[in-house]
Amino acid sequence: QVQLVESGGALVQAGGSLRLSCAASGNIFRFNAMGWYRQAPGKQREFVARITSGDSTKYADFVKGRFTISRDNAKNTVYLQMNSLKPEDTAVYYCAAGIIPGVWGQGTQVTVSS
Repeated sequence: QVQLVESGGALVQAGGSLRLSCAASGNIFRFNAMGWYRQAPGKQREFVARITSGDSTKYADFVKGRFTISRDNAKNTVYLQMNSLKPEDTAVYYCAAGIIPGVWGQGTQVTVSS
């Protein structure tokens, strides 16, 4: 069973940037996709972005043009570059494996202050 460990969450001011990392304990290429999700306080977990094994990407409308997902198969790591952060981006960000996620990380907190 592969394990996912997120890192890179922090407190940042609005307009700032962060890069989240998701390190997998095994080969991520065997998954058809890797994705990022987020959950804000009092809200349901929502899709943010995903990248397929063929490097096709998909983004939620609310992050298009601001966030970029990428992967480094050699390092078994997926990244989420987040620019122009807004207070409403505050959430716990989770990494997941599979188009229908079957493996989840523990999450990393992102807090954007206004």
